[in-house]
Amino acid sequence: MIPILTRTLAKSSRANMVEWTDEERAAISDIFSKLDYDEVGQKCLSRCLIVYPWTQRYFGAFGNLYNAEAIMNNPLIAKHGTTVLRGLERALNNMDDIKNTYAELSVLHSEKLHVDPDNFKLLSDCLTIVIAAKMGTTFTPEYQASFQKFLSVVVSALGKQYH
Repeated sequence: MIPILTRTLAKSSRANMVEWTDEERAAISDIFSKLDYDEVGQKCLSRCLIVYPWTQRYFGAFGNLYNAEAIMNNPLIAKHGTTVLRGLERALNNMDDIKNTYAELSVLHSEKLHVDPDNFKLLSDCLTIVIAAKMGTTFTPEYQASFQKFLSVVVSALGKQYH
C-alpha cells in the first residue's frame, strides 16, 4: 500500500503544478524585461479604476478618484501600480511555485482587505491591454498566450484563500 500512496501523492502534487515550456518562460521574461514598472503599473491600475469604477471602493484612502484625470495623476495610484508589478515580478521569479509565493498576499487580500477576487482578473486584463499597446507588434499572439497563462496562474493563486 505504501508505494500506491506515494504514487498518488506524487500525482496529486504534480496536478497543482503548472507546466511551463521554455518558449513560455522566455516570452514572459522578455515581456518583463521591457517593462517600465512605474509607467506600466500606473497606467494599468488607472485603467482598471476608470473602466471598472466599482473597483475604486478599495482605494478610498488614496484621495481624489473623482474622474479619469484625477485617477491618472494620483501619486498613490501610481505607487500602488508599481507595487503590483513588483508583486508580479515575484511570480516571475518563482514560476514553479506561484501558489505558495502568493499565499500571504491571498490571505491579505481576502481576509484583511476583502477584495473581490474577480478584480484580480479585471486588473490582469487591463495589464494585458497596456502591455499590448506598449509592445505593439512584438506582443505576438504567442507572447499573449504565454502572458495570459502566467496571469491566470497568478489570479488563481491570489484567489486561493477565497476557495
